[in-house]
Amino acid sequence: MTLRQIESHTHLHEPFVVDTTYSPQARLHPLHLRQVRLQDRFWEPRRQINRNITLPSQYQQCVQTGRLDNFRRAAGQVESPFQGRFFNDSDVYKWVEAVAWTLAAEKDEKLEALVDEVIGLIAAAQGEDGYLNTYFTFENADKRWTDLQVMHELYCAGHLIQAAVAHHRATGKTTLLDVATRFADYIDSVFGPGKRPGTCGHPEIEMALVELARDTGEERYLKLAQFFIDNRGQQPPIISGKPYYQDHAPFRQQDEVVGHAVRALYLYAGATDAYTETGEQALLHAINALWADLQQHKVYVTGGVGSRYDGEAVGESYELPNDQAYTETCAAIAHIMWAWRLLLLTGNALYADAMELTLYNGMLAGISLDGESYFYQNPLADRGRHRRQPWFGTACCPPNVARLLASLPGYIYTTSDADLWVHLYTSSEANVRLPQGSVLKCKQTSNYPWEGKIKLSIEPKQANAIFGLNLRIPAWAHGATVSVNGETLPPPIQPGSYYRIERTWQPGDQVELVLPLLMRAVTSHPYISNNNGRVALLRGPLVYCVEQSDHEADVWDLYLPKDFQWSEHYAENLLGGVVTAQTSAFARTDTGWQQQLYRTYGEEQPTYAPATLTAIPYYSWANREAGPMQVWLPIKPE
Repeated sequence: MTLRQIESHTHLHEPFVVDTTYSPQARLHPLHLRQVRLQDRFWEPRRQINRNITLPSQYQQCVQTGRLDNFRRAAGQVESPFQGRFFNDSDVYKWVEAVAWTLAAEKDEKLEALVDEVIGLIAAAQGEDGYLNTYFTFENADKRWTDLQVMHELYCAGHLIQAAVAHHRATGKTTLLDVATRFADYIDSVFGPGKRPGTCGHPEIEMALVELARDTGEERYLKLAQFFIDNRGQQPPIISGKPYYQDHAPFRQQDEVVGHAVRALYLYAGATDAYTETGEQALLHAINALWADLQQHKVYVTGGVGSRYDGEAVGESYELPNDQAYTETCAAIAHIMWAWRLLLLTGNALYADAMELTLYNGMLAGISLDGESYFYQNPLADRGRHRRQPWFGTACCPPNVARLLASLPGYIYTTSDADLWVHLYTSSEANVRLPQGSVLKCKQTSNYPWEGKIKLSIEPKQANAIFGLNLRIPAWAHGATVSVNGETLPPPIQPGSYYRIERTWQPGDQVELVLPLLMRAVTSHPYISNNNGRVALLRGPLVYCVEQSDHEADVWDLYLPKDFQWSEHYAENLLGGVVTAQTSAFARTDTGWQQQLYRTYGEEQPTYAPATLTAIPYYSWANREAGPMQVWLPIKPE
């Protein structure tokens, strides 16, 4: 089915986060947000905090920082100077998208009224020609499109389009979609073959235009997305020629992740969307090469991306410092978005593993447990000075976290022709219609990520339904077992893959998956020199750290013994309820280094005292009193 043929289909008004229903190259097709209801103790409470606390507080921040007044000003409703950064419109659009996904899952009259009010402001600010950017209204109108490298015009347009698609799918309303399509049509009249060359210094619009094409059936938007991808890295440079702006080489020639981390990952996600529709092999070749470079050389153990403060950039291979890690929250979210698209494309579990790791660690650390403060950077070691903030002058991360949490049910299940796929484990109910016609309900019950036993109740609408159930076996889950109605199924149950169960299903069939959740230590490549002689601790998908609140000795002085054994305990009243892990360890006690920075090799005589080391999930750090933290822990020398 082509893009033009899908316009009349009712599924377009259903809240798919990324809709690959008719994408020719996609192996998997997601369930939409109304098909899945979370009932778990880990994610659903966070989503309720997102709905009840985070989104209202972010609205107030948009009010107080003048972001909404900028739209009123552009609409001629108030007389005041433009407030804030020139890309501030995008934060409002991401907030609208987060509200839309929230409304898709559960009706909320207050939020709906609030978002309708904001959409009214956005619509009123649009120019007669369709152009919309509050910074380039009135005194800056003559500067439109004069600095594509820096000024984020197409980036802001992309976030508007994504918000509009989300709002349309969630509510069926076209109030914002009409605004977005008018703007997209205006952009299409300016840019393209035989028109103006160029693309944005901050990728984003590529993803948005592909999704707009999927939502409307209009192929022009897909072609415009391809045009913007094609315009990067040309000689002579159309924008700048610099890696920071993802303009250093034509996309199809790229094989190394460089430059600004968020810009890079947004571009890769957009190119993956384009390939999913077109099947152009040169795009796929570059996408695969870039993914391999990221995973083999440049990603943190938390799934975070971007090691440098300078340029918010990805560093050289193995350049992964801990206390100076930049690892922007938005980059973690972009990593999830790219992995999700590659998973939909291929059905390969390695993308689901990367998505889950980043979701629980690199992304989730970006928001406080109370839902009201945020990390922009996410270091893996700290002396106690890095704390979450309620907002930022450049506030891209807070609404980005909000829109991901709001849309999370859309990432759990997918279908292929005659199969249901389970990618994330969390108590939930899914109402499924497989493309081949089978209708079923899947109820998943678990206390993941704290416990590894997952039960799935399969309820086909009609008895004797034949289809496959694909369960992800994470790469760390050695020794996993699967049973159906109490009968253990045969191996191999291969970690890092999907275990497929095809059978004639009956109502009430019970599947049980057991994933061994044990503390494990991992080492890093020896070229990551700051981690030599150290290990990181993980349990299931969670990365652990040590935080000063749990220790008397400075946690930067803690050493693990060569052979360590863990005792694990679920602490219901600690940090919202977490599994902590304890082991006997050592605290270095020699004090000579307090007066000296260097010594002659061989003169040092380190001394150690017994200590107890307590590890907590990395995502939960910095929610108590300030103090040192670190992820990578040294092993005590013999």
